[in-house]
Amino acid sequence: MTSCAAPPELSGTGTSMRRGACPSLAAPMQTGDGLLVRLRPAADGLTPAEVKALAGAAAACGSGIIEITARGNLQIRGLTAASVSSLAAAVGEARIAVAEGVAIETPPLAGFDPDETADPRPLAQALRAAISGARTLRLAPKLSIIVDGGGRFHLQDIVADLRLSAIVRDKSVFWLLSIGGTARSATPIALLKAREAVAAVMDVLADLNALGPAARGRDLDADRLRQLWPSDMDLPPAGDGGRPLPPAGIHAFGGASIVLGLGLAFAQTDADSLTAFIRQAEELGASEIRLAPRHGLFVLGLSSEAAALAQHLAYANGFLVSCDDPRNHIATCAGLACASALMDTKATAALMVEAAPDLLDGSLIVHLSGCRKGCARPAASPLTLVGAPSGYALVVNGTASVAPSAYRDGTGIGSALAALNGLVRQNKDAGESALSCLTRLGTARIAQAFEQG
Repeated sequence: MTSCAAPPELSGTGTSMRRGACPSLAAPMQTGDGLLVRLRPAADGLTPAEVKALAGAAAACGSGIIEITARGNLQIRGLTAASVSSLAAAVGEARIAVAEGVAIETPPLAGFDPDETADPRPLAQALRAAISGARTLRLAPKLSIIVDGGGRFHLQDIVADLRLSAIVRDKSVFWLLSIGGTARSATPIALLKAREAVAAVMDVLADLNALGPAARGRDLDADRLRQLWPSDMDLPPAGDGGRPLPPAGIHAFGGASIVLGLGLAFAQTDADSLTAFIRQAEELGASEIRLAPRHGLFVLGLSSEAAALAQHLAYANGFLVSCDDPRNHIATCAGLACASALMDTKATAALMVEAAPDLLDGSLIVHLSGCRKGCARPAASPLTLVGAPSGYALVVNGTASVAPSAYRDGTGIGSALAALNGLVRQNKDAGESALSCLTRLGTARIAQAFEQG
């Protein structure tokens, strides 16, 4: 049983309200429901025993609410200054290694997915070692590096400051170094062999260090960087792998390789549900759990028959088990659990599933943000609903922070969502997606339906 009495040697943990800081064990973040801690496991995955230990600690030391972020990190909510220390002790007792420093991210099935162009883990590990040894670097707290070997669950749609993407040229693997944005929007810099990539990234980090501790990839001089690594090979075009599938589903990778993917409904689960499912999955043969971007997790080690049974058990415990579940297509922040929120995003998301199913066909992500900070989805969305003092603001093709296209008072949100659903249903051509229909209709028609429906 996990105790929440703060060990003396771990007491005094600081808290952070800085939006630019990551809420780690050493610096939890104050939110509306207490302190929040974000954990990035250092290993590729967690054992079932480790997941159960984390769930038990979340229940004993916090509210029991567990989240997996859009980038695949685990968050534990509802902590206090004293219980953060106990959570740290529980993590240590379970011998779970937590990554610190610059976030270096690889696809969730790196090293397992036979469709990946290259295993990104050796290069990622070499980068971690090089950065750890460069003690003079002072970098932005949320700076991130993606090392993407490709595969079915690639990271092309995840924003990063620096990106190394595996490509094949002349039957050899090269790593495309680019800066800022997603794979599609990032600025390409150089095409490098693995042995060159670490030194190149360290040079870029030195430039960021010179620009100051708030500098990000978008602040770099791309033309100057290209001159450092000239090549006779043309830089490839922007990434075109498309948006990866939601994690939910049973994924076959040839032979007996089966992965059960699960999603967290509106990015959250609770400790009891997670513990119950993991215990059942372990009995069926599950050997490893990998956290996944887009609020999911993968269960490895199951046979086809066991995966099908585990999928039913996961559904009974409240997880998303299918890629066509409409809840996969709504991105929500913590909502009223955050002191900044002006909207109950979880309740609104549930209402949207009922009132606007035609919007949730998988062609777009609807973003529900409790305030204008847009924490759940920094990128633009076709439709973003934002909490406002007088009700709800709708942003079309933008982020939560831009000027809204329409407003609706708090009592009319149900009819407003139903009106958007009717707009798509009545105007969609045969075979047309919701996104294509909304794009064709334009912002003015969308805003009018939202305000008048």
